[in-house]
Amino acid sequence: MENVVLKKSKIHGNGVFANRDFKKEETILLIDDSDVVTDTSKLTEKQLQFDCDFLANGKVVLMKEPERSINHSCDPNTYVKTINGIRHVLAMKGIRKGEEVTYDYAVNGDNEGTFICHCGSKNCRKVYQGNFFKLPKEIQIKYLPFLEDWFAKQFSGELEKLRKVLK
Repeated sequence: MENVVLKKSKIHGNGVFANRDFKKEETILLIDDSDVVTDTSKLTEKQLQFDCDFLANGKVVLMKEPERSINHSCDPNTYVKTINGIRHVLAMKGIRKGEEVTYDYAVNGDNEGTFICHCGSKNCRKVYQGNFFKLPKEIQIKYLPFLEDWFAKQFSGELEKLRKVLK
């Protein structure tokens, strides 16, 4: 956690903040996916909604700190990418020391979860929608380079239709 610090967030509860400057594409932190959930019925609704990551092939992990405290933003500064089997939180753009680390939870999202968004960005969608394909088309197109390989493979047909819009 030397690269980040947890502290009170204006967005929601605790947040993750950069402890130094980061360049675009630089790894901010590695995600610990060791706490695999084998029976989601044993989790609370809060854990299911806020503390779990739903990954390829139905894998569910219970997130740990600090990644559990990364808040959603409709104008995120990071994204998650698996590199050599380890998920990295990468800077989508330059991040300054003290800036809150955020990502858009809808990237790689395939769920019907919603909540009122408090990110405060000028591009705030007001209501978070957990299904990537229910985002406005221009946002889907913007996020194409940031999708995980497993998500792109799982939804290759839908993504091919989206890519045709670009041609």
